[in-house]
Amino acid sequence: MSGNPFDARDVRRLQHHLLRGIPQARRDTRAVVARGALNIKTEWRANARISAPKHAPYYPRTVNFDVLTFGPDQVLAIIGPDKGSQQGALGNILEYGSVKNPPHNDGGRALINETPRFEAQMALILQRGLTWW
Repeated sequence: MSGNPFDARDVRRLQHHLLRGIPQARRDTRAVVARGALNIKTEWRANARISAPKHAPYYPRTVNFDVLTFGPDQVLAIIGPDKGSQQGALGNILEYGSVKNPPHNDGGRALINETPRFEAQMALILQRGLTWW
C-alpha cells in the first residue's frame, strides 16, 4: 500500500460540522419559508387591492399564510385567501377567473416574483452547509 495512512481527523471535523450545521440549516430553512410566505402574502394583497378595488374591497385582507412543519426536515407554507370569509370565498374566481371573469393572477404573480429571492436564500443555506473545510 502506498501513500499516507488514513487520517480520521477530517472525518471527525466533518462530523462536528454536520452536528452543528444541520440544526442551524433547519432553523434557517424555516425562517426562509416564513419570510417567503410573508412576502408573497404582502404582494398578493397589494396586487388584489389594484385588481379588485370595487367588486371585492375586503378580499385583500383575507389573504394570509400558515407555515407548517412535518418532522425535522419538511417545511410547508400555505398561502391564500381564507375561504371561510365571504370575500375570501371569491378567491378562486378572482385568482383563476371564470366563464364571465378573466383571471387576476394576483397570487401567481406574487409567487413568480418571490421565487428567485427564495431560491437564492436556500442556495446560501446549502452553501453554508457544504463549506466546512
